[in-house]
Amino acid sequence: MSEQQISPLSFPFPDPATIGDLPPELGRIRDGQSVAQVQFPDGMGAWLVTKHADIRKMMLDSNVSSRVMNAAAAAAMAETETGKLMNESLVGMDAPEHTRLRRLVSHAFTARSMETLRPRIAQRVSDLLDELEAMPQPVDLLANFALPLPIEVICELLGVPQEDQYQFAGWANAMLGDWQRALEKEAATVSLLKYFGELIEVKRASPGEDLMSELIKVSDDHDALTEREIAATCIGLLSAGFETTANQISMFLLTLLRHPEQLAALRANPDGIPKAVEELLRFVPLTVTGGMVPRLTTGEVELRDEKSLPAGALVLPVVAAANRDPEVFEDPERLDLTRETNPHLAFGSGIHHCLGAQLARIELQESLRGLLTRMPELRLGVPESELALQPASILRGLTALPIAW
Repeated sequence: MSEQQISPLSFPFPDPATIGDLPPELGRIRDGQSVAQVQFPDGMGAWLVTKHADIRKMMLDSNVSSRVMNAAAAAAMAETETGKLMNESLVGMDAPEHTRLRRLVSHAFTARSMETLRPRIAQRVSDLLDELEAMPQPVDLLANFALPLPIEVICELLGVPQEDQYQFAGWANAMLGDWQRALEKEAATVSLLKYFGELIEVKRASPGEDLMSELIKVSDDHDALTEREIAATCIGLLSAGFETTANQISMFLLTLLRHPEQLAALRANPDGIPKAVEELLRFVPLTVTGGMVPRLTTGEVELRDEKSLPAGALVLPVVAAANRDPEVFEDPERLDLTRETNPHLAFGSGIHHCLGAQLARIELQESLRGLLTRMPELRLGVPESELALQPASILRGLTALPIAW
């Protein structure tokens, strides 16, 4: 690396005063040295990559691995069920294992197959809003709308019985929640593995019209998957398809309420909702760190401007900073719901481009469509100063979002 720091920066950076804003340090790194060494509270070191072009290049480099549990700094966690599961799920695999597993599940997540779910998702949005409107105001949108919708959708897709869905929500929340509660994360992982192991046997005896039954059939007919791989795949899809979307629904709405003129224009032109969702995906940071899943370099990785990453380094692609890269986006710090050119990286890039991207888009689009149509006077139910982020969570999400209308 041509520009080294004397000592790593403490990371994550402090949250800005305004919930949902990007820490200014990330923008300064992106527009300055573009790459920086940091250190997490537990002492683990990493490199931040902040430029749009560098992240895209890195995601295609054969010297960049998703198996972060192979890093020396993660050796202790690699022996836990949580650590093992990371290496056994799609997000923690490299080719050719990733290619084999993704091919087996990707047919269920094509744009065409996801569009067949849109009417059911729109109907569930309407049903949840019926229930919400019957409650005394203010109502917590997060608990009564943003959380139930995606958990019900992903559980239906996987084939998880309805009566188990909210137990799943608790486990998924523990897995992705406070990073200081390692024992709770481990317990949730063990519970999920046990549950899916039992559900595999139930569905093997009595298959349904769901993805889990399909994976079991493929495994039994062609010896293509182990039961552990089926469970790891389902847990990964559950985690990725639930809490991320729930947080985005609430954070997107909060962002829109902060931009009343653009919100009014969107209400007047609901056909603009798909484009607005893309802009919100670009503009609203999803994680506390501003990044996606870390990566591990297995060899030197060349970046632009004669910069490189050393072999054996943990790397965090800071997508939130790249999504405001002035070399790629015009007036990047401004929310523009009508933005025409928007190559954001919210769903990643390369072989790890989010499998459920189209499902997430549909849920976000239909959620906004329902809220803006049904509640033309929608507003915050408490002063914004009373809103709070979930403490020490990997994902950037609110503890509650009280609304009135």
